[in-house]
Amino acid sequence: MSEFKFPTEIIELPSKGLIYPEDNPLSSGKIEMKYMTAKEEDILSNQSYIENGTVLDKLLKSLIVSKVNYNDLIVGDKNAVMIAARILGYGKDYEFEIKGEKLSVDLSTLENKEFDEKYITKGINEFPFTLPHSGTIITYKLLTHKDETAINDELKGLKKIDKNSNPSVSTRMKHMILSVNGDSERKIVREFVDTYFLASDARAFRKHVNKVQPDVDLKVVVELNSGEEAIDLPIGVTFFWPDASI
Repeated sequence: MSEFKFPTEIIELPSKGLIYPEDNPLSSGKIEMKYMTAKEEDILSNQSYIENGTVLDKLLKSLIVSKVNYNDLIVGDKNAVMIAARILGYGKDYEFEIKGEKLSVDLSTLENKEFDEKYITKGINEFPFTLPHSGTIITYKLLTHKDETAINDELKGLKKIDKNSNPSVSTRMKHMILSVNGDSERKIVREFVDTYFLASDARAFRKHVNKVQPDVDLKVVVELNSGEEAIDLPIGVTFFWPDASI
């Protein structure tokens, strides 16, 4: 029987692998991915995966050739894998609609965000930060796919208790923050976020994390009838289903 070899590409991770421990394959800063086949199109059309919200994760896991733990990927690196998957599957041209105008972006022109490496201790996903208004010292981590899954599960549980609640911001903070003034007890961290985390400090914290967080820069400049405008790239239904009507 003939052997078929599928073509692959090496994807550079925005983190450069600096976040991961040395014994983690992700510390190489690269992931090998294969081109999409009929198998992956079956995944994209699986209604069960679509309904339970796992379709993109199933797709990305199927495309990654490198022996890595998908749960370990920090969110910014996962975004890079998602962009690469779209290019390898359906090409670099992504068409979408905004403000009633149809536009197209070359996804291969997207670049990784610059981040301040001075904050990173190689191989350690933990960072200190002093909140500017309260003076509270916290340590935090960059969220991984595993963390995102836990956050989504928690939010679903809270929604069952109160369907009108939407504590997504505070819930993410509770999972990001590792300690408060040296105390890493989860009860203390959660109480701090709910009761003592000043809005001004939370805003400063988010701005700081943006400097540290490796990611893909999804800010693109488009030409609208009203003129040139910088927008956040909308990831809509046509991103992985380009034949879907907008």
